[in-house]
Amino acid sequence: MAYILGISAYYHDSAACLLKNGEVIAAAQEERFSRIKNDESFPAEAIKFCLKFGSISLAEVDHVVFYEKPFLKFERLLETYVNFAPKGLRSFLKSMPVWLKDKLFIKKNIARALNAIDSNWKKSRTILFADHHRSHAASAFYPSPFEQAVVLTVDGVGEWATTTVSVGHSAQLTLKKEINFPNSIGLLYSAFTYYLGFKVNSDEYKVMGLASYGTPVYKQLIYDHLIDVKTDGSFLLNMDYFDYCTGLKMTNKKFDKLFGHPPRAKGEALLTFHKDIASSIQKVTEEIMIKLTQSLYREFAIDNLCIAGGVALNCIVNSAIRQHSGFKQVWVQPAAGDAGGALGAAYSVFYEHLSGVRNVDPQADGMKQSLLGPSYTPNEVINALSAYGLNYEKVEHELYYRKIAEYLAEGKVIAYFKGRTEFGPRALGCRSILADPRNSEMKAILNAKIKFRESFRPFAPAILDEFADLYFGEGSKNRYMLFTENYSDHSYGHQASNAVLIPGAAHVDGTARVQIVNQVHHPDFHKVITAFYNLTGCPAVINTSLNVMNEPMASSPEDAICCFLNTEIDILAIEGLLIDKRDRTLAV
Repeated sequence: MAYILGISAYYHDSAACLLKNGEVIAAAQEERFSRIKNDESFPAEAIKFCLKFGSISLAEVDHVVFYEKPFLKFERLLETYVNFAPKGLRSFLKSMPVWLKDKLFIKKNIARALNAIDSNWKKSRTILFADHHRSHAASAFYPSPFEQAVVLTVDGVGEWATTTVSVGHSAQLTLKKEINFPNSIGLLYSAFTYYLGFKVNSDEYKVMGLASYGTPVYKQLIYDHLIDVKTDGSFLLNMDYFDYCTGLKMTNKKFDKLFGHPPRAKGEALLTFHKDIASSIQKVTEEIMIKLTQSLYREFAIDNLCIAGGVALNCIVNSAIRQHSGFKQVWVQPAAGDAGGALGAAYSVFYEHLSGVRNVDPQADGMKQSLLGPSYTPNEVINALSAYGLNYEKVEHELYYRKIAEYLAEGKVIAYFKGRTEFGPRALGCRSILADPRNSEMKAILNAKIKFRESFRPFAPAILDEFADLYFGEGSKNRYMLFTENYSDHSYGHQASNAVLIPGAAHVDGTARVQIVNQVHHPDFHKVITAFYNLTGCPAVINTSLNVMNEPMASSPEDAICCFLNTEIDILAIEGLLIDKRDRTLAV
């Protein structure tokens, strides 16, 4: 029996995961415990959770692996400063002390942190290191439902690589080609994230949402000045316009001059210009990724594609790839960002270092619906409610789901907490805010009064698997909210079939980031939506993460209670208990 602990940390979105004989037992992001969004610190609490859930001590773990190689990263940093000298002195002086004090000695720091968790874990034990993009590729291929696949990883940058192509067959994963720093689709998109006044490595999804409100009028300007795209989809960036190699910013004054505006200040009004900029970079990214994947399909003639890396969280790009690349099936790792690197590093050790045997199920992936985080006992939930002075109603079995459906039908917003916390950025029906998608005003209500976020942000529908084709047409759907589907009030025979419309879950461009809810893979959430369908004839609910803007998704009962009390959420449904805000006896 082999236990493998995978770790990602020290950049953003740190996480830990535990494999047992190649099966993922537990995985969690540190932010869910620290409550610091995109927490980059050593994932001590996530590790403790994984060990506790696996009922083992750290000393019983056979292998510990880190998701990237810090010395190679440091080499890239030094070479970049040398190549761009004398530019970048300020950035160099700021970053070097951090590297020389901490980041260059990650192995020593990890050993010390693990020993603090369990003194029986000896500091002298071997710690393995996986290549950053190898970790992404492994996270994409090994849990996928494919025996063979092309594997594409795209993000900002790892050690040197920004884009890699591998071929996976059974338990073998072979690197075929790569694009290296500073040429990066992820950094190009992040440069525009910065220019639009959003936070880099955090708010790229806001650019994606904003893009639908604009038109890509600056697309050709981007192609003419910023990026040279080859016929096979490979690319070169014109570094004259970017500062991320040597500066403390993503873009420079030449970039500003090209588009005729300075970077948008935080909180500044979003103009038509900003919406058009977002639309333009989104369209460029889609076109490059389509060209790249079309080339890969022609070259390798394999029907399956797996994707990971931060760019793989752009669900519009994923849908464009699925529609235009030629690949018959596309599978995206639900924790595609750096958190998933912990998982991929552990898989690499099992299949490549230990020569593990891979058993593929074509009907199901190995991610277990990505419900891999903490769960809580009824007593823990009740104690948390009591600590906040909250009255609760205990409701048994099917009546519980019927009452939730009734609340939703009345227009109430529900915080839904059940089972294990999701691993990755998407709420998938265990730490969710639920609402009625029939109400076209629900998006504005949720954004303004509950999520406290920008009005342009869309909400996603979770729909019963058996109704997905009726609402979104035939074709591949996704259990992880990683693709968009076209939705129209008059498409797919809605009127002829008397299907109930769901305008509250559709984006301004007529698309929706759909979560398909299957009775086998997610039975509890399926019961929630089925009860709503039985009452209203609508087989879908709005599903968004249980948090407010700039906070991590809720994990513990206390997290859920705080979100419930500090927003205009009406009902908290938590592990078979119902709390109506009107009945609470004590507010926070």
